Amino acid sequence: MTAALVIDAHHHFWQVGRGDYHWMSPGMGQPLYRDYLPDDLAPLLRKSGVDATVVVQAAQSEAETAFLLDLAARTPFVAGVVGWLDMEDARFGAKLDFLAQQPKFVGLRPMLQDLADDGYILRPKALANLKRLAECGIAFDILVHPRHLPKVLRAMETVPDLKAVVDHIAKPDIASGAFDGWAADMTALASLPNVHCKLSGMITEAEHRTWKPSDLKPYIDHVTGLFGPARLMFGSDWPVCLQAGSYAETLQALRAVLDGRLSDAERDAVYGLNAVRFYGLAV
Repeated sequence: MTAALVIDAHHHFWQVGRGDYHWMSPGMGQPLYRDYLPDDLAPLLRKSGVDATVVVQAAQSEAETAFLLDLAARTPFVAGVVGWLDMEDARFGAKLDFLAQQPKFVGLRPMLQDLADDGYILRPKALANLKRLAECGIAFDILVHPRHLPKVLRAMETVPDLKAVVDHIAKPDIASGAFDGWAADMTALASLPNVHCKLSGMITEAEHRTWKPSDLKPYIDHVTGLFGPARLMFGSDWPVCLQAGSYAETLQALRAVLDGRLSDAERDAVYGLNAVRFYGLAV
């Protein structure tokens, strides 16, 4: 039997000197304030048995999307790029058409969690351009905190054909044990069949120094019950995960909680096939 592909559906590359990472400053120090490029990730993928990846934007600029597409073109293991466009740009349609012609472009992600307006995604121009994404079959990554979820739900209900995925299970405060409000809002969002969820970014929401896989379990169990194995994807969130654990520890923590409750076919889906289908990866 041929082994199923393992796809890391969510990681980043960045080059500090590019200067357009609004969240980055010298004062933040290691491990984040340094370059992370394909040669840094390749040995980690080999060691963990990961075959291919989707790299996701980390800067609110078209220049960074071009940078990632260039890296992807030169990096065989990168199967897809989730880039960025201003959702209210008057030239959004033309710019989206250009990106859609790039071989490894697979989706867009506005950094909703960092915008001053928690309801940005409900603005008329943003909603109109979500409809453009849906018409083109291009994926939409949802980067939010729990407080954004009711607004995201309204947007997704307005554009029901949009192929969307919640990054990092919407970043519940795992360190404090916050659960109920996040859980209820995720239940509502998961009722929409075109919305998926990435099992990513969890260890950085837990207590960085003392987290255990069991701390993640209630959250993983909840989204697994909601979305089912057909709408979940593994993502490392490397190198952001390095604040709390290594690449291998991130993957091992998820496997420790999730694998025992899935069949072989369901594990193949969560760790690879769902990302291939969702993003339309050529792997």
